[in-house]
Amino acid sequence: MSRIAFAFRSFFAILFGGNLPPDIAKAFGFVEDKPQPVPKPVPVVKLSDGALQMLGLLQRDSRFIDFFMEDIAGYSDDQVGAAVRNLHEQCRKTLDRYVHLSPVIDGVEGTFTKLETNDPAVVKLLGNVPASGKAPGGLLRHKGWRVDKVDLPVLAASQNAAILAPAEIEVE
Repeated sequence: MSRIAFAFRSFFAILFGGNLPPDIAKAFGFVEDKPQPVPKPVPVVKLSDGALQMLGLLQRDSRFIDFFMEDIAGYSDDQVGAAVRNLHEQCRKTLDRYVHLSPVIDGVEGTFTKLETNDPAVVKLLGNVPASGKAPGGLLRHKGWRVDKVDLPVLAASQNAAILAPAEIEVE
């Protein structure tokens, strides 16, 4: 269960903050020798903020935020697994509908892959990296993801992007 939580936490930390959480980096051996960057001030939310809109769509279609804000410590692994299966299916449908993704390197993980670029934004080198920071290739550990197309619905001028899901009140 912790790998799933790490994956989701990592995704949103990188999406909104640009950095991998320190505890996750340490758990997977990606500790940097340089000090961590100073946190940036919270940006002003704009109606055009697609990240918030995507988060709102995931909440609308799959109750994504509700799942992560829920304290699941009291549930059995079977109950959590059943919830994750449904969450996974609904989130994937939402991503497929609004975002076209493709691998950064379309290769087989675990096989030798020749590097076509040393751009650290495109390829992250792991292991015994030469002092020059350049390498001819290595074993592909993760294909990476790139966004080819985003097709989010147009936000209404009156819509507040900071409201990811409105409160719901049942009137009796």
